[in-house]
Amino acid sequence: MRKIIYTFVLFLSVCTLATGQSVEELERKRKEALRQLETTGKILNETRKNQRTTLNKLNVLTKNIKQRDNLITTIAQEINALDREMSKLNAETRKMERELKERKEEYAHTVRETYVNRSIYNKIMFVLSSDNFDQSYRRLRYLQEFANYRKHQAAEIEKTQAELKAKAEQLERHRQTQEEIRLKQESEKKKLEVDKRKEDVALGALKKKESSLRAEQRRQQRIANELNKKIEQIIAEEIRKQEEQAKAKAKKEETKPGEKKTQQPTKATGKENTLTKEQQLISGSFASNAGRLPWPAERGFISGRFGVQPHPVLKYVTINNKGIYIQTPAGTLARAVFEGTVSKIFTVPGSNYAIIIQHGQYWSVYSNLTGVSVKVGQKVSAKQSLGRIYTDPDNDNKTELYFQIWKERNILNPESWITR
Repeated sequence: MRKIIYTFVLFLSVCTLATGQSVEELERKRKEALRQLETTGKILNETRKNQRTTLNKLNVLTKNIKQRDNLITTIAQEINALDREMSKLNAETRKMERELKERKEEYAHTVRETYVNRSIYNKIMFVLSSDNFDQSYRRLRYLQEFANYRKHQAAEIEKTQAELKAKAEQLERHRQTQEEIRLKQESEKKKLEVDKRKEDVALGALKKKESSLRAEQRRQQRIANELNKKIEQIIAEEIRKQEEQAKAKAKKEETKPGEKKTQQPTKATGKENTLTKEQQLISGSFASNAGRLPWPAERGFISGRFGVQPHPVLKYVTINNKGIYIQTPAGTLARAVFEGTVSKIFTVPGSNYAIIIQHGQYWSVYSNLTGVSVKVGQKVSAKQSLGRIYTDPDNDNKTELYFQIWKERNILNPESWITR
């Protein structure tokens, strides 16, 4: 029995959390979902310039379907939240109407009382007929307080009437908003059905091209492996140089016996700290912003997740991503996710330019760029433009950034670092 009660309480808690979002929060989510869908729709329109069915077109269409489905769910939540808000407003309105009625009746009663004793003569006689001065003073105070009470009653009635008017206006706005988003929901559902049919057709067409898809997948994985290997080598070499510089500096400063070294072993590793004070500060700030770093592109969606992922079409084929792929509209600029120093700019065949930025112990990598706008050794700030993401005219105008984050020689999942 206790277990059943506990389960029921837990269920109620989950329901409360699920429905506890305000109308304002859900409206913000809806607008954000619409913004994301608009970006994906723009990318999808760019792929339609090529009439061929491609894997890229399928991926964008699948993402578009997920985002539209998310929008429909958010709209449904907002409609339910508006229902709850309207019910609450109706209940509050009924309560205020009852209070207004009671106040009006009470006010009418005091008006009648005042009318009976309306003359100045009656009020003066009421005060002068007192048995003593103390009683006359109390009667005078009573008359003053009674007059103030009437003014207060009138003010409260006016205030309640104004609040009722505001509640009615708010209720009407909610009704209009609810009607508008209901229509939007129906429109999005129809679009979703169309998109799903297109997805089925595209998937069927691509399954007939299995051999060419396998060959293309092997080619892309080979380029990615070469790029990843190059990035790993560059970061390892940069760290090695810094370690050598730190050792040389520490050796040079060992001038007198008993003099303290400026380079102290770190507590965690026992190694000498190779970072300058500025780099240590940047490193600490970078780490404390995990999950809050800006995206390396202003617009777009994650088209390739970190780690081993199943191929969207080919069975039993996986893709091993050492970073994430962010697909964007054509012309989008890559931008730094945090302040740091440009460590390296290089290319490997098939991947255009890549930029590595050092943030103390951390490194961020941006590849598949053209028109690079920074140089090696330059200090950059968060959201500073680094270059334009390459648009591939031979692949549906695909514009995709490859992004990585490293901590020293260890690669990290970028999704856990950028804001959601």
